[in-house]
Amino acid sequence: MADADSAPRKSPHLYSIIIPTYNECLNIALICYLLFKHLKDYNFEIIIVDDASPDGTQDTVKKLQTIYGEDKILLRPRAAKLGLGTAYVHGLKYVSGDFVIILDADLSHHPKYLPNFIRKQLETDADIVTGTRYVNGGGVHGWDLRRKLTSRGANVLAHTLLWPRVSDLTGSFRLYKKKVLEEVVQTCVSKGYVFQMEIIVRATRMGCRIEEVPITFVDRVYGISKLGGTEIVQYLKGLFWLFLTT
Repeated sequence: MADADSAPRKSPHLYSIIIPTYNECLNIALICYLLFKHLKDYNFEIIIVDDASPDGTQDTVKKLQTIYGEDKILLRPRAAKLGLGTAYVHGLKYVSGDFVIILDADLSHHPKYLPNFIRKQLETDADIVTGTRYVNGGGVHGWDLRRKLTSRGANVLAHTLLWPRVSDLTGSFRLYKKKVLEEVVQTCVSKGYVFQMEIIVRATRMGCRIEEVPITFVDRVYGISKLGGTEIVQYLKGLFWLFLTT
């Protein structure tokens, strides 16, 4: 595989990057800087869906718009914290590109990998390219052993029940063909963290071509993780629901 910073194959496409945010004031400027750095050879737009963050995230985004332009950074806020899955659906309404990239705002998904995602899609015509921690070249940085075992256990359980044909079902760092994402989203009913898993499961059931790119997942540097006990319970409920319905 080519290095993430090697010369990319040119693409004529517009890539729309959806970033859901809630209290990411300390991270959003850096993630935008890194996107402009690593995607300088590509045509892209950033759609930030903020769920009424009380920490000033939207004010920071507005300042970024004065630097990069409102045509490059689009702020599409919502009135309350309404869930991760619905944030993606909301952002999808404002997408102008042929392809949609989804990544987290907390720097756990480093933009340096995106040229690899794009190259993989151009080479294979994949419907979805997903980042994976669980193949050669992938991994996790900043987690203790307990969290690594929890994540691995959740992924193994998901594979046992769902057979999704991807190595990292619980990840969310992905590139989609816009038409494919729109079609798959119409079949999804989850709203929280399960939404990411449901998309990939339903996409495999629909026969979508999915390719993987190794990534290193890095624990957030600033802010507090939103993944807690409630989300873990939702994940387990969603996992067994998908097992029964797909």
